[in-house]
Amino acid sequence: MEKKFIRITLFISVITSMSYLFFVFLRYYNSPDNIEERCRVKFQKDMKKGAEKSEEEWGLNMDIANKNYFKCMQIP
Repeated sequence: MEKKFIRITLFISVITSMSYLFFVFLRYYNSPDNIEERCRVKFQKDMKKGAEKSEEEWGLNMDIANKNYFKCMQIP
């Protein structure tokens, strides 16, 4: 009986701890600062793709990068 009680207690503790950690992770991951940082990094990657191209292609690439940034930030 005692072993069964310990197993059940341990199982409940693990489930509770995992749930709490998952909640904390989602809250941190979806914070406005982290969303902005992820979008900024994506924007910088998109900018670097067109760095060595002609001026017209660079302008088109910047338009795409801006569009993707606003979409990432969920700005209509």
